[in-house]
Amino acid sequence: MSRKRVVVTGLGVISPIGNTVDEFWNNLISGRSGAAPITYFDTEHFDTKFACEVKNFNPLDYMDKKLAARVDPFTQYAIAASDMAVKDSGLDFSKYDPYRIGVVYGSGIGGMWTYDREMRKLYDKGGNPDRISPFFIPMLIADIAAGRISMRYGLKGPNYATISACTTSAHSIADSVMLIQRGDADIMVTGGSEAVICPMGVGGFNAMKALSTRNDEPEKASRPFDKDRDGFVMGEGAATMILEELESAKARGAKIYAEVAGIGLTADAHHITEPAPEGQGVAEAMRIALKDANMKPEEIDCVNAHGTSTYYNDKNETAAIKNVFGEHAYKIPVHSIKSMIGHLLGAAGAIESIASVLTIVNSVVPPTINYETPDEGLDLNYVPNKALYKEINSVMCDNSGFGGHNTALIFRKFIE
Repeated sequence: MSRKRVVVTGLGVISPIGNTVDEFWNNLISGRSGAAPITYFDTEHFDTKFACEVKNFNPLDYMDKKLAARVDPFTQYAIAASDMAVKDSGLDFSKYDPYRIGVVYGSGIGGMWTYDREMRKLYDKGGNPDRISPFFIPMLIADIAAGRISMRYGLKGPNYATISACTTSAHSIADSVMLIQRGDADIMVTGGSEAVICPMGVGGFNAMKALSTRNDEPEKASRPFDKDRDGFVMGEGAATMILEELESAKARGAKIYAEVAGIGLTADAHHITEPAPEGQGVAEAMRIALKDANMKPEEIDCVNAHGTSTYYNDKNETAAIKNVFGEHAYKIPVHSIKSMIGHLLGAAGAIESIASVLTIVNSVVPPTINYETPDEGLDLNYVPNKALYKEINSVMCDNSGFGGHNTALIFRKFIE
């Protein structure tokens, strides 16, 4: 039996550089940074005082006041991005069996803002638990975005959340592909959302010494692969894809952005935060994705890198790319959009996948901004500072996460 083909038919984005797909994309290719001083809380006592916040977002553009008050920002973003993706796809769910449409939607941490606020209410009122909202748990749990999306559209197919740190939404996409391939669904709403730029979120990552502290130049702080990088920059937002079985998409005359050609999933089994030496785990994920896509390394035209702007990631990811692609590694663009939007944590894989799809559609590779000083051994074409205009037929998008998780997704131009 031939395997079912899975295509991308809808996109939606809420990001630090735009709250529509077009605005996000145009700012990406122009090299605009979304980093700025944090406005959500007083950062006087924090080592890091900036982040890539979502700007000018009004949840009431996507939901009523009652719902907005009962969901955490990460769920608000997820609903907004999913609304965009559904509208973009042109789908009318009422024409389908609801049990054939599912939602796999992840968040690396979930309702951190809700946790932060409810904890403060508890302790600021003398430890009285009566102050805790009855919506605390439903607002906090990471699966609630998937649940809310399914309820919004009456989708009764497979429904759950993935949680695997910075590979969360790449796993959501991979799971959705497999569900369609095995015949459990015809259409999947998938992606990820994150909103943890709050005191506990920033404070926690500061305690790990993971964040950049370039407070005098926030817009230059995220600098993947650059010698002077000093940590990642927190981002937030959501990204949603509509994935569809090819025959279903063709039957309704859908606009097809690209095909999901291959997926690769591995674990480092090495360290809770540090990648395996030489990027062994992510390299193997790349090889598995290539095999799944029945593609050779030289058939990949671009790598949308995890590129976190941290010492161990950038070093080991570069080694992995060289290991898998050999001499071809020096011929293809390897870029990181985290240089502009920061690290969206659980939403990173999905928003970078959308950027990968748009790279294919538009034949433009967004730049890695702030790349100024080459680092020893980091000698690939990182698309420094200016977008690269060239035909791109395939993109490999890789991600790695705390806990040793690795993913590689291959998107390819759709050809009948």
